[in-house]
Amino acid sequence: MPPTVSPPYARVRQEVAARADRLWEVARTLWDDPETAYEEHRAAHLLSGELEQAGFAVERGVAGLPTAFVARTGRTPGASAAGPTVALLMEYDALPLLGHACGHHLIAAAGLGAALATRAALDPVDGTLLAVGTPAEERGGGKVTEVRAGLFDGVDAALMFHPGVRDWRWAPLTASAQVRVGFHGRSAHPTGNPMEGIDALGALIQLFNVLGVLDRRLPQGSHVQGIITDGGRATNVVPAYAEGMFGVRGATTTALEALVGELRSAAEGVALATRTRVEVTDVGGRYEHFRDNKVLSELFAGHLGRAGIPLTEPEGGVYLGSSDIGNVSTRVPAIHPFVAVMGPEGSDHTTEFAEAAAGPRAREVMVAAAEALACTAADVLLRPDVSDDAWAYWRAEEDAGR
Repeated sequence: MPPTVSPPYARVRQEVAARADRLWEVARTLWDDPETAYEEHRAAHLLSGELEQAGFAVERGVAGLPTAFVARTGRTPGASAAGPTVALLMEYDALPLLGHACGHHLIAAAGLGAALATRAALDPVDGTLLAVGTPAEERGGGKVTEVRAGLFDGVDAALMFHPGVRDWRWAPLTASAQVRVGFHGRSAHPTGNPMEGIDALGALIQLFNVLGVLDRRLPQGSHVQGIITDGGRATNVVPAYAEGMFGVRGATTTALEALVGELRSAAEGVALATRTRVEVTDVGGRYEHFRDNKVLSELFAGHLGRAGIPLTEPEGGVYLGSSDIGNVSTRVPAIHPFVAVMGPEGSDHTTEFAEAAAGPRAREVMVAAAEALACTAADVLLRPDVSDDAWAYWRAEEDAGR
């Protein structure tokens, strides 16, 4: 094993500072030109172009996703004494109507800055440094597809941050799934031949009633939220088909699986009672709950603290939604800290958050996060004990079933 080299933190900070204005330009360009899930063509072109210009080898359209990419520098994985592999993750999809109200433009700029600064400070990189473009976090889950395609195979640390309204070392992100429920009945005229009709919409409404009863006994962190996406076309026709879309969350992946099973059982019971036929199907990939790697997240927190932003443990009983980073964290050691760009009275996915994510505090957070991510990447690349300890922690958590 090669001797441990002290990470050049000061050089990393200098490299980030030298790029701060350009990183903010990139962030604002993304903010001014939001693109939704799987449509982030201009964002992917901008980010991958910056990396390519800096000397990274860029592969676009990875995992069968046109707006995904991987930029690589350092030694070739699999080579003799290739060293560890670090992946810096970038998200860049926006929300319909709200734009970057989740701050993904800051995630992208910080990941970009961390990749560029790490390469410059460690040149030549003793290991492999990846900058991974991950589209469609808000809908569909680009990381789910990338994990399935093996994009994170051989990675020793997957690093990213998320802007928010709290300064937390890690994020209690739940598991989630989108489930479509379609009832098939038989159309009829409600006064001409009502006895021949089988009301699919009535069946769907009954399912909502059943789920309302179910909701009252769900454990903390789990819930079902549904909408009617097809309720018929005319008031004088008994609907032959009705469809609902349900967002299902569980505090853990196991809890999610159980809740989806209860949703399916409820739908099948309603179908039996109403003489309809039901179809229950997943929409997109399921998001697994996030497993924080304490070894890595404590390193990140220490680096961010030196930039004047202390991170704390999450507040008990507060859940911050779901993310496809959970699927990455079940395969490799990963971090997903939250850093506030506005106060805890606010919330992401709002116009107020979108405005805050383009303000001076957001710039400070983006630069500080880029520094902390780059310093953490340097820790993994230059200190063999870090990746060893991160994997040991990951395996212990897996063995414990957490």
